[in-house]
Amino acid sequence: MKKMLVTFSILLLCLTAGAQSIKLRSGSLAVLKGEKVVATSFTYDNMKVGKLTESEYVKKKVSEYNNKKSGYGETWYENWINDRASRYEPKFNELFGKYLGEKGVNLNGEANYMFVINADFIEPGFNVGVARKNASIDLTCRLINKGDGTEVAVITIMDASANNFWGDDYDVGYRVQESFAKAGRELAKYIIKECRL
Repeated sequence: MKKMLVTFSILLLCLTAGAQSIKLRSGSLAVLKGEKVVATSFTYDNMKVGKLTESEYVKKKVSEYNNKKSGYGETWYENWINDRASRYEPKFNELFGKYLGEKGVNLNGEANYMFVINADFIEPGFNVGVARKNASIDLTCRLINKGDGTEVAVITIMDASANNFWGDDYDVGYRVQESFAKAGRELAKYIIKECRL
């Protein structure tokens, strides 16, 4: 039974690992060839969370947490907002920068181009010990010429999902953070491939 469970877990890991897709929706990334610095900026406009709008999701969670413990809903909401700048964006940039850095491109310095990355969708997932669902995110990445503000290219990343092999990802912030990390890594690899860096 234990061997069958391990085999099933490995199969599930392999199936979910390839689920992410990256597509160039418009424009070209050719302008990045030869660039040594690229910038990132993050937005969360019109984001959906699960099957809800973000405002519906937040209202529901704040109410649920306040019903369990007075005032905890507000604490949860602070964490929900603060995790963006303290966890999601740094993790994306860490992996994005690491892979681009291997090709001589970094995120520090004066950049001619910037990716404006909007989180379109977050599936927070869950882990209650006996059952779990991975977090996943969908992003729209707009490459902008910082000099004149024109949009050079648009890339979408769908279903970026990273799971914790050991299954101890009980914190929603951690699960979503790891999905942002995977998206950053995969975007860098896509740029390297498309630009032949």
